[in-house]
Amino acid sequence: MQRSHIVRPAAMFWGLVVFMPVGVTYLSAIVLLLAMLVAGGLGERYARLRANPLWWPVMAYFAWTFIVLAIGQHYPETGSNLFHGIRIGLTMLMAMALTREEAIWALRGFLLVAALNIVLVIVFYAVGGFNIWSPLRAVVMEVGNKSISNALLFSVVASTAAVWGIAQIAAHKPLRAVPAFVLMLGLGLVVALPLTSRTSVLALLLVVPVVCIHQWRSHLKMLVGALVLGAVVMGAGLYQLPQLQHKVEVGVQELEEAQAGAVFKGSWAIRYYMYRDTGLMIADRPFTGWGIGGWTDQWHKRGPALLADSNMPHNDFLWVGAQGGLPALLSLLFIMVAAVWQAWKRPDIAGRYALAATLIALIASSVNSAMRDAQIGLALLFIAMVYLRLAQEKNDPNPWRGLLSSRLKGLESLEKDPARPAA
Repeated sequence: MQRSHIVRPAAMFWGLVVFMPVGVTYLSAIVLLLAMLVAGGLGERYARLRANPLWWPVMAYFAWTFIVLAIGQHYPETGSNLFHGIRIGLTMLMAMALTREEAIWALRGFLLVAALNIVLVIVFYAVGGFNIWSPLRAVVMEVGNKSISNALLFSVVASTAAVWGIAQIAAHKPLRAVPAFVLMLGLGLVVALPLTSRTSVLALLLVVPVVCIHQWRSHLKMLVGALVLGAVVMGAGLYQLPQLQHKVEVGVQELEEAQAGAVFKGSWAIRYYMYRDTGLMIADRPFTGWGIGGWTDQWHKRGPALLADSNMPHNDFLWVGAQGGLPALLSLLFIMVAAVWQAWKRPDIAGRYALAATLIALIASSVNSAMRDAQIGLALLFIAMVYLRLAQEKNDPNPWRGLLSSRLKGLESLEKDPARPAA
């Protein structure tokens, strides 16, 4: 590609702004798309997409969406829901269309801005709080869904640190793992306390054991030891977080009250009614659903009046299932599970990085609207797919090479699996 150099900074721009408000991330997506079109070499990108295992699942998802649009009922929300449905698939395809070098640039931007934001969080709470630029408030405190997005991104960074730390232990270099686990635990505190994201805490609690299994799946004794140690550390950490314990207790109480018929705006209570009523929507029309944009119409008819202002069921698979039936639900679920499986199949550290990122995206999409909500989906989904794109470099034993500047050669161990012998 003669003009491919313009795509690399565009990809990095998207990585750099994932913590910013959604308007900026939309801008970065448009910039990257235009850069790809202007750079040329579209035939090469198309061939790369056709060879990707996610190509046909995404095409099936698109095809069924347009079939339902053509034969189904239309609503005031049809246009916006169609847009978001297409955006989800397009975000995946844009990440998959990147070259390895372009994906590295996107990842470089993401990790750089994550590091700067970690410093911001430390300074903000060490100094005792100060007036902070409005677009960055969601980085240091709870501010709607944007803070959930930022917490999930911090979870990706924490899981990346965990993967690297586990690799150091496997390479018999435990002291080098200490900073990685300190970072992981520190970010775990950030997502649990100031950002108060139970979704992110849940994702970390599930992902870290999975990457341990991936690392030591052929060494049962090491695996058991790592899981027991991890359970003890996590259990001790949760025990020292009464705020998080309280949130879980409140959530359980909300579920019990909702099952008894109480209606109120509690996080878990809302999900109880949404999941129940959306499941009934799918059961009533399992094949074609209620049409694109039909969830909101049905929710207003079925859901409690107190909760009528919601426009998504906090589960992306139920959302598409209500609108497009089981084919839509299964096609989107297959895409996300296939992404996790593609990462799982790669046995080295690049696979574990992608496994953690894609699994966080899958979990967040199952308990929140991590794809439907652009505030989350334009950031988390893109970064997870960039991680996966690098893991799909089948003939490259070290797809993360070049992530760090050549002037930082001493830190290049981040880019390679320390358990892999040098070539």
